[in-house]
Amino acid sequence: MLRYKVSGPDEYLAITGWRVRTVKITKSSLVWPFQRYSRFSVQPHDYAMDLQAMTKEKLQFSLPVVFTVGPDVNARGANSSSEAEAANEGTAGREDNGDALMKYAMLLAGSDDKKTDARAHVASIVKGIIEGETRVLVSSMTMEEIFTEREMFKKRIFRNIQGELDQFGLKIYNSNVKELKDAPGSVYFASLSRKAHEGATNQARIDVAEAQLRGNVGEAKRKGEQEREIAKIQADTAVQKTERDIERAAAEARLMTQQTHLTRDVDVTRVEAQRALESKDEDLKKQVEIKRAAAEMERLRAKDVVQATIARESKQQAADAAAYEVTANARANQEANQRLADADAYKTRVGAEAENYAAQQSADAGAFRQLKEAEGISAMADAYAKLAGAFGGPAGLLQYMMIEKGTYVELAKANADAIRGLQPKISVWNTGASGAGEAGSSDPTAAMRNVYQMLPPLMTTINEQTGITLPEWQFGKLNAGMQAMNQSNVNGHKAAN
Repeated sequence: MLRYKVSGPDEYLAITGWRVRTVKITKSSLVWPFQRYSRFSVQPHDYAMDLQAMTKEKLQFSLPVVFTVGPDVNARGANSSSEAEAANEGTAGREDNGDALMKYAMLLAGSDDKKTDARAHVASIVKGIIEGETRVLVSSMTMEEIFTEREMFKKRIFRNIQGELDQFGLKIYNSNVKELKDAPGSVYFASLSRKAHEGATNQARIDVAEAQLRGNVGEAKRKGEQEREIAKIQADTAVQKTERDIERAAAEARLMTQQTHLTRDVDVTRVEAQRALESKDEDLKKQVEIKRAAAEMERLRAKDVVQATIARESKQQAADAAAYEVTANARANQEANQRLADADAYKTRVGAEAENYAAQQSADAGAFRQLKEAEGISAMADAYAKLAGAFGGPAGLLQYMMIEKGTYVELAKANADAIRGLQPKISVWNTGASGAGEAGSSDPTAAMRNVYQMLPPLMTTINEQTGITLPEWQFGKLNAGMQAMNQSNVNGHKAAN
């Protein structure tokens, strides 16, 4: 069960268990399942003892001491995290064996294992350490050293005992060594006290007599000394006044000399600063001139670059204009040829109609001959219709007639003139071996099929080399026309057979 525990102002929490390597010390924290916690107080306690010790001369005596000992809350290790960090489970593995409170908590845990009271257990350990270290120290000193070096004796006891308490996380907050007393059966300190009392009484009487003697003699001496001192003071005053006057004059002379030196140094420094300023000004002027020359050089260089760029762009524009002119001429020739082809087709159709009419009028003179001519003309018209269907419409027939009239040859020549001097892409294609191996063939459409096979690569080459896009060639319709012509040829052969 998850619980949040908070300690009192003078307490701490010691947590062990899950995700804690040894002991986690904190003021408040979440206590997770599989974890145990306990509270412990950090208030110091007084330990008063009446130690029986023996000096280096084998003299026994009683040494009353009082020590205030408690956990050292200032010697914290990695457990000295803030309250927010202590509440965060990410700090569960940060406990430190150098933490004084962790040592003290483990000391209390040891008392729990022995089923004894924690405070009694700690008191037993502390008293044992105090008693042992005090006896060891006393045994190395004489009684006289203990009396005459009382403060040193106290510091040595404090240092030795604190060194032993550090391993338990404890600290001596205060130590007090009371007056030494006689051990049972011993009258050493009583005898010393009586001796000191008698000696002090006798010495007091002697001191009173000596004091009276010194008073009378001293009074006479003081009067004489007073007169001598007054005369001496007056003489010293006169001498000191003279010396002060001399020192004042010397000081004024030194002041004038120092002022002269300072004035000279100021003048020299002013001149040096002026010279340095002039030198710096010359350097700056030199740098300005250098930068101005560099800027002028860059300007001239930029001017040359601009002129070269303008010349290059002019040549490019001239080349573009020439290419555009060639393209425009090619388009004009194409349009003119197309108009001529339209006129030829119209003329052919009108002539055919006229001849047909004439043949009908002169049927009495040569009916058979005119009939054959009419059939030929009809076959030609049918052939033109079939060609138009094979070429995908009148546009395809028009392109065929352009090929027949040599229009594409003229375009090729114009393209050659436009790219003369360049390195164009050369495409080579072969339409077959009909000129050699099929010389004896009777296929009447072989020449036309070769022309169809030649057109697509020719148009692709013109587009790649000149950028001119001719009227769109419908390759699908062209293939359909070729198939239709092949089918017609096959049917013609069958009919002949």
